[in-house]
Amino acid sequence: MAARIRARALRMVHHAHASHIGSCLSMADLLAVLYQAVLRVDPKRPDRPQRDRFILSKGHGGAALYAVLAERGFFPLDWLETYCDDGARLAGHCTHHGVPGVEFSTGSLGHGLSLGCGVALAAKHDGVSCRVFVQLSDGECDEGSLWEAALFAPHHHLDNLIAIVDYNKGQGFGTVAEVLNLEPLADKWRSFGWAVREIDGHDHAQILDAFQAAPFEPQQPSVILAHTVKGKGVSFMENKLAWHYKSPTDEQLAAALAELGETP
Repeated sequence: MAARIRARALRMVHHAHASHIGSCLSMADLLAVLYQAVLRVDPKRPDRPQRDRFILSKGHGGAALYAVLAERGFFPLDWLETYCDDGARLAGHCTHHGVPGVEFSTGSLGHGLSLGCGVALAAKHDGVSCRVFVQLSDGECDEGSLWEAALFAPHHHLDNLIAIVDYNKGQGFGTVAEVLNLEPLADKWRSFGWAVREIDGHDHAQILDAFQAAPFEPQQPSVILAHTVKGKGVSFMENKLAWHYKSPTDEQLAAALAELGETP
């Protein structure tokens, strides 16, 4: 599944001459484990009230989310071929309008965790047994609104909320350490009242174990710091800042797909 997510995202970004393929590749393993083995969702009933919710706060990685949703049958695979086309359903940043499985339109960074807090609190209030997973980027942790939500969740004992930080150490204009150093990131989350786990975000066993263990502490929200590699799976894209914005050429697409065992 992770390889198919990567291959489909590559094709989509190439087709649209779009950006953010590095961000899509770094979280493909997290999405694969979530949608194959963790989330209680039903593609035939995407609005079922008891469903788990997944919110892609780093909405610029939308190609990867669209890919896994299509793989799981939320909508036809051929929709992926229209990614970013004028008037098509699948916008470059995640949009929920007319797209089953996408809970919220996102992409303006820093807002997804606040949305997740609201959904988790409402579920508690209504007695709905669901979990809310919010995928963040590390660069997004520069945003003040994210830390407002980080204060809110422990105060309201939102142990049905799980944040996942795609900690690939890169963002638009440099490494995270160069742009705005986040370390010690785990201690920051703990000081806000979150239960924290750090994992290898490409090790499926570690990913599954962390998801299944949440909530890590009673009455506390959980955060998973997933250490990842930007551009993971394509050797010439890994840890290369340029692939935050570049779109692969025909030749680069063929080479990337070959590394993933796929054909163009």
